[in-house]
Amino acid sequence: MITISELFIYPIKSCAGTAVNSFVLDRFGPQHDRRWMVVDEQGVLITQREVARMALITPALTDNGLRIHYQDQTLDVDTPVHGAARAVQVWADKVQALDAGNKAAGFFSTVLERTARLVWMPETTERPVTHRDAKRGETVGFADAFPLLLISQASLDDLNARLENPVPMNRFRPNIVVQGCEAFAEDSWSGLHSESGVLSVVEPCSRCVMPSIDQTTAEKNSAILRALASYRRAQDGKTYFGQNLLHKNHAQLNVGDVLDST
Repeated sequence: MITISELFIYPIKSCAGTAVNSFVLDRFGPQHDRRWMVVDEQGVLITQREVARMALITPALTDNGLRIHYQDQTLDVDTPVHGAARAVQVWADKVQALDAGNKAAGFFSTVLERTARLVWMPETTERPVTHRDAKRGETVGFADAFPLLLISQASLDDLNARLENPVPMNRFRPNIVVQGCEAFAEDSWSGLHSESGVLSVVEPCSRCVMPSIDQTTAEKNSAILRALASYRRAQDGKTYFGQNLLHKNHAQLNVGDVLDST
């Protein structure tokens, strides 16, 4: 029996995630997931790939926006509701976002030791999912390309059996973790059904340097990627771990939900 064992959201793209007991799927993906992003002076995204210490920036949801912690510093940011939208770039996509203001920009510029600003994707922004299986006008927030990422606990256990020092699931930043299946069973699924909705399994997730970054220290260890590549590298040269999903409605997912695979 496949069940959801963990759920995560990442309020600010490439910053620390938050474990939750449930989330509602809106048109961007899990509600509150990756609606915020840090950009440079040209409006281009900044991620842990360039600045690993972003892993140590911990955002928490508040009634008005976010409370952000980094070491002994704390910043409260309200969700922008006024001001002119500006163009920002997340990979190949250019979309409209609202700037969170100079106080937030100062905080992130100091922490990252480079010019940086915090932006938020408003409800009016449309960023289409560009994939052959996205046939219903699906949109996504500031996630890399898809609104949801799923990994089975068995797949992580399989990887950890090959590592001298096991790693936690947060290295791979999924939204949904499932248990009750064999390692990499998710590779063979085309869909998942719960009582409240349907999830389409559309494409495996290719891995960059981020799984090598310890999400509690920001230190890098390339042994994780070497181990993963030793048996998960495909003919296209990419290393895959986890599956990207699309959702067909605004369902709610909960830890403990039973899922049927197809």
